[in-house]
Amino acid sequence: MEIRWLGHSAFEIISDEGIKILIDPFISNNPACTIPVEEIDADIICITHGHSDHFGDAMEIANKSGALILTNHEISLFLNEQGIEAIGMNIGGSVSAKGIKFTMLDAKHSSSIDFTDEVLSGGCPASFLITLEDGTKVFHAGDTGLFSDLEKVIGKLYKPDIAMVPIGDRFTMGPFEGALATMWLSPKMVIPMHYNTFPAIAQDPAIFSNFVKQLAPEVEVLILNPLESCAPEIVKEE
Repeated sequence: MEIRWLGHSAFEIISDEGIKILIDPFISNNPACTIPVEEIDADIICITHGHSDHFGDAMEIANKSGALILTNHEISLFLNEQGIEAIGMNIGGSVSAKGIKFTMLDAKHSSSIDFTDEVLSGGCPASFLITLEDGTKVFHAGDTGLFSDLEKVIGKLYKPDIAMVPIGDRFTMGPFEGALATMWLSPKMVIPMHYNTFPAIAQDPAIFSNFVKQLAPEVEVLILNPLESCAPEIVKEE
């Protein structure tokens, strides 16, 4: 598995079988992502909610690559109206595609489709638990504030191995709340996201890392630079 942070909340995951997954593909208007959208390819695209900095370039990438889009019901209807193949899901449901399981879980945020002439309903915001071919579970928290199901449901029931959590504050959790969410989720590794893209969400990820060391010292914090990749090796418990 390879994970590349494209800045903001956009990630590219390449599974061991070579399946390319994009999450929240905010590319062309993302000041942290300096590669052209034409160079982005995907087999599957996950959209957590309707805001333009998460919906991003999903339609252009899907049109070029033929990628399947997974998102909530309302956004899937909007995409279908644009002639794009999308599978609608809802909180608690799962879809399997190309040997990978995608489970849509909760997030506390909003989800308007805010880039059209008239602002449309984007349904409920979500997070995704992605279970790869070898059983590794990657959790993308989407845009969210702190809520107890991060511990009671996602942490205890779904047990993610790797978590991406927002730390930008103002629109999502800040560094302390993100560290508390990390403690609740109890992954083996956490990657901070949704910070430093714009002045309003400027943060020092080292502060988040220090909070995690205090609250959940067993969790490895991986701070990536935009466009930096990693190939985490997750040791499975017997």
